[in-house]
Amino acid sequence: MLCVRALGRYSAILDGEARPLYLASKAWPVAFEADESDENLLRLNRDFTSTMIARLGDPPSPNASMPSLLGLKRELARRTLRSCRFCERACGADRGAGETGYCGVAEPRVASEFVHLGEEPELVPSHTIFFSGCTLKCVYCQNWDISQDPSAGKAVAPKTIAGWIGRRDGYVRNVNWVGGDPTPALALVLDVLAESDARLAQVWNSNMYLSERAMRILAGTMDVYLADLKYGNDDCALGLSDAPRYWATVTRNLRIARESGELLVRHLVLPGHVECCSLPALEWLAKGAPDAKVNVMAQYRPGYKASGGLARRPTMGEVLSVQRRALELGLDLTL
Repeated sequence: MLCVRALGRYSAILDGEARPLYLASKAWPVAFEADESDENLLRLNRDFTSTMIARLGDPPSPNASMPSLLGLKRELARRTLRSCRFCERACGADRGAGETGYCGVAEPRVASEFVHLGEEPELVPSHTIFFSGCTLKCVYCQNWDISQDPSAGKAVAPKTIAGWIGRRDGYVRNVNWVGGDPTPALALVLDVLAESDARLAQVWNSNMYLSERAMRILAGTMDVYLADLKYGNDDCALGLSDAPRYWATVTRNLRIARESGELLVRHLVLPGHVECCSLPALEWLAKGAPDAKVNVMAQYRPGYKASGGLARRPTMGEVLSVQRRALELGLDLTL
């Protein structure tokens, strides 16, 4: 049985008592012009997303002659591609013209898609769509063959992906956008949602190293954020994942995610990083996201470029100490 403390709206979607947020955003009318300034469109997006979330039980009548909130988000995503600011690095590559930035992704590529039975119990069976490329370079990456090779897989049209999703409707609980990391594919994901009508919850499975702009565009389309909180400080994040400003970025994004969606947060116990990473991460969650489901993960194994202190698995003592602290803080752990 799902815990009543978290993922309540997600449970309602599964039970047919609520509709996925992306369907609400497709039906929510918003008047805007494509030549309006970025500042204007960002303001409209934030205002109307907040209004939609507040009025999910009392939506306005759809207006076929007016653009939708999802249409506004797609316009902002297209603009973001021209000088890429989807992740916190804001490298400015013109990806629409084929340029690549830090992630190496010009046109998003699907590395694989299948029904995943290995996610958290609350999520399975989950229709996972894996994109190649990533906004981080974790030295211990378990999916390095996908995350560090943006050329893996193939480019797929939004309508085709929407067809995949439609065929899974009724057999899975959700659509799970993952990678690598799905952030470089954010514009494509919104284009897919525009082509879809499946009543499936949407899950953003991410390292959460997005820009605030990207988070605001995404808000109101994702029902669950399956979020990594990897580190408890910036030094470890920079040394192990080349992620400047990690702590402020990810904690900000977790707060933004809670404004519209629900949180299921993963924390992977790294060997030798209990005091510096695991405990601060859990303590922040207890204060900053007390309504989140939390998965304390013991699956770390040395891989990719892991060396030194990361060239071993965490001990049972390390894992148990993190789990014990999570329980002491009252965190809502996954089953």
